[in-house]
Amino acid sequence: MVNIYGYVRVSSRDQNEDRQMAAMKELAIPGENIFMDKQSGKDFERPAYKRMVRRMKKDDLLYIKSIDRLGRNYKEILDQWRVLTKEKGIDIMVLDMPILDTRKGKDLMGAFLSDVVL
Repeated sequence: MVNIYGYVRVSSRDQNEDRQMAAMKELAIPGENIFMDKQSGKDFERPAYKRMVRRMKKDDLLYIKSIDRLGRNYKEILDQWRVLTKEKGIDIMVLDMPILDTRKGKDLMGAFLSDVVL
């Protein structure tokens, strides 16, 4: 069975996550499958992100609102993208950039992502 997840991140406690949360709810992602961190995207040492990654299994689907919500260090984003798609075997869909949808092909996405964000 494929599980659907959503990841929401804001950089600080005073920033508003409502827009990202509304997008996840519009996709009917179960509340227990939406993970949110309120901290910097400088690295992936984020508690909710780590819990979500441990929970996800092969063929699960992860939605994120935009690529910068995953992180802000592009090398680390590429590394995480590889871990999630290649090692864990999950799919990722970036809502504001529909071409970044690994359900359409995992092999080209890393190369495309590196060209787009670097």
